Amino acid sequence: MPLETAPISKTMRWTGRIMSAVPVLLTLLGSVMKLAKVAPALEGMARAGFPERFVVPIGILELICVAAYVIPQTSVLGAILLTGLLGGATVTTLRIGDDGVGRPVSAGSAVARTHPTAKNVEWQARPNVAPVLGRTG
Repeated sequence: MPLETAPISKTMRWTGRIMSAVPVLLTLLGSVMKLAKVAPALEGMARAGFPERFVVPIGILELICVAAYVIPQTSVLGAILLTGLLGGATVTTLRIGDDGVGRPVSAGSAVARTHPTAKNVEWQARPNVAPVLGRTG
């Protein structure tokens, strides 16, 4: 017996998409800047206490997290990875005493709020997910 979900308005759907795009685009921008070894990215990593040899691996890690989040089959894993990544960015920002602590916090909370699992929208209707949630058909 399939699970029923409430219909979603176009406005709600597009609001969720736009709010999901913000942390994705910010993380993607940071990843590309690290992979290209742009001067502001290198300076920021040095200020945070990371050696230059970690810039590209961290950029690759950010790219993997974004890819996992935007692929529907791995979006739950991606949301968890992005939340962890942005949590680490928040802790690093607090540790060095930077005033920009609000950026990773707001981006991380957007990931947590906008993922379909946060509001139980559509996602729970997937047949392979229902048993994990303790529901049986």
